[in-house]
Amino acid sequence: MKRRVLASEIEETAPVEALCRAFAALETADDVRAFLHDLCTPAEIEAMADRWRVVPLLLAGLAYREIHDQTQVSVTTIGRVARSLAAGEGYRKAAKALGLPCARLHLSATQSA
Repeated sequence: MKRRVLASEIEETAPVEALCRAFAALETADDVRAFLHDLCTPAEIEAMADRWRVVPLLLAGLAYREIHDQTQVSVTTIGRVARSLAAGEGYRKAAKALGLPCARLHLSATQSA
């Protein structure tokens, strides 16, 4: 049985570092798309695309239900992305690199309602 890797261990593993370097070495969106299609199942790609799809909407301050109504992405997934936006830096770095507004995220109890 394969041992489950903890989130805190992910950044420290050589295979993950190698995967990150492979992504960073790709030059175009078409190259990344081809790599993702080889690397992931269609469901995995769709799940990642759903997560990324809600990032700009969260950064714009939309409520979780409004995002769900617009995208059909589950409120659970939206909440997971919001927590990552609040605690992590990957989504924000990508959003900033794409010129998306990154300072408008306000997490509150009313968003999840």
